Amino acid sequence: LKLVTIHHRITMLVLGLQGSPRKKGNSKFLLDTFMKTAENMGARTHIVDVTRKNIIPCKEYVVCEKKGYCPIEDDVRDEIYPLLRQAEVVVLATPIFFYNMTAQLKAVVDRCQTFWARKYLLKLNDPGANLRRGFLLSVAATRGKNLFEGLNLTAQYFFDAIGAKFEGSLTYRGIEGPKDMTRHPTVQDDVAKAVQGILQPFSNRKKVLFACRENACRSQMASAFAQSLAGDKLDVLNAGSEPVEQIQPDMVAVMHEKGIDMGFRTPQKLDDVISQDTPEIIVTMGCAEQCPLVPGARKLDWNLPDPAGKPIEFMRDVRDEIEKRVQNLISEIT
Repeated sequence: LKLVTIHHRITMLVLGLQGSPRKKGNSKFLLDTFMKTAENMGARTHIVDVTRKNIIPCKEYVVCEKKGYCPIEDDVRDEIYPLLRQAEVVVLATPIFFYNMTAQLKAVVDRCQTFWARKYLLKLNDPGANLRRGFLLSVAATRGKNLFEGLNLTAQYFFDAIGAKFEGSLTYRGIEGPKDMTRHPTVQDDVAKAVQGILQPFSNRKKVLFACRENACRSQMASAFAQSLAGDKLDVLNAGSEPVEQIQPDMVAVMHEKGIDMGFRTPQKLDDVISQDTPEIIVTMGCAEQCPLVPGARKLDWNLPDPAGKPIEFMRDVRDEIEKRVQNLISEIT
């Protein structure tokens, strides 16, 4: 299979969750091959080796079902949750252990009950869910007919919980020796075909950056509306000239009134975002002289007041104005 290189760099993040305890196992080779192929097509990639993270299994506190967050402090909550929201492609990679994934990876999946609760109990809409995709990679030592059935069911419901369409899987039987996958006759073509099919729809979106000073309120709302309304047409970024540690709680609350889930979003620094991705359109709202100058990029300045610290009614007014402006921008550029 001839791999088509996408020359327009894709902002999208391809996130891999590696479940194998082996440092150089066959499922790791399979995931590495998937990620290298995605990078060659222009995507950003990140792998989390869950077997080497501090992961506490679900203790069924049911806080997530009542309040939408998990009280357990570990790498799942602090690192993996935000990555799952940033990613537009999520890949599970695991060997088969008793007809399912490894215990370490299953612990991560179980902890994603938080996402299920936010989606189905709290009725919140993840802005990235309209385009996010999920994919499964797995190997098994034996050749049984039903080897992957349990794993496929678990993966299917995991991807649904995190707001990802289950795009498919690559599974291989009779893989036991340490180099079996490297010698597999079709794996390179299999992976290239799968990655190309997943990434191609992301390749022609216009890249838009929403920027403000703290990246805690206005730019977050604008990017969420843009993702929710036109994620298939816009490659959406957001950042701040002086980002703070956390997004504004009142902003989260008023976006929830619109049914939009702002959970697990974190402020980002402008310089860092632009160094990774060059936007075609930059929409600024209050980052003043620190707003970026990107050669060739169209710049729009939305003179919107900062609602941080103001009454929540003021936050609602700014939210509604941002929604209107995003809708107009989408109509204009798409």
